[in-house]
Parts: sequence; C-alpha cells; structure tokens
Amino acid sequence: MTLQYSVAVRNGKLDAVETVIGTSAVLKIRTGAPPANCALADTGTVLATAFLPSDWMVAASAGTKSKNGTWEDLSADNTGTAGHFRIYDSSGTVCHMQGTITLGGGGGDMTVDNTSVASGQAFTVTAFTLTAGNS
Repeated sequence: MTLQYSVAVRNGKLDAVETVIGTSAVLKIRTGAPPANCALADTGTVLATAFLPSDWMVAASAGTKSKNGTWEDLSADNTGTAGHFRIYDSSGTVCHMQGTITLGGGGGDMTVDNTSVASGQAFTVTAFTLTAGNS
C-alpha cells in the first residue's frame, strides 16, 4: 500500500521547504540541463539572478505552495537559452532546489516570461508551484 498523508501533513512538508532554505533565497537561471542533484556543482551559464522576497512562498494550502511576490532580475547577467533553475540559501552558494524552465504550457517545473534571455533585459518568473504527493 502507498502511504497517504492528511492535507495538514502535506502542507507542513511543503512549508518546511521555505523554512529550511530561509529568507532572502537566491534564484539563478542557468543554461542547459540541471545537474543530477543539488549536491553537485553548478552547470551552465548564469543568465539571471533574482533575490527573492523575504517571504518568497505563500503558506501551503490543499497540498500546494506557490511563489509569493515578484521574482525578477531587472537586468539579466548574460545571453543564452534558459534551461534550468537553482534556488540557494541567502549566501547564494548552497543549492537546495533545482528544476527545469519553460514557457507557459511547456511542462517545466518553473514558468518564465522568456526562455531566450539577452544580457541586460528584464527576466521574470511567472509561475512556480510545489505540490506534495501521497494524498
């Protein structure tokens, strides 16, 4: 039998993500595919860096947790095609989460306004939601 959790447990697990990563998390948008896991070294070129709001995710509800506030870099660092993201603690060096990038409807883990990034342009995350399993 597969484990099943109450909505309260699922919400608690999701809220722990933001607690562990902490306030002032740093989001880096990179070229190429993500490494096999967060413990491995960064790959690709950093295209955009966003310093997330201190409360960067809304409280979990019904087993989901979404971005809070505006996630953007007003002046992209480099030119290239966005392939993946990594979210770090406030130091910007310890990766705690990573995933793929896509435009709306593309099926990636994070939805952005543009995957073709030019140095100096504004870059915005339009949607990001975590969903707890085992309902």
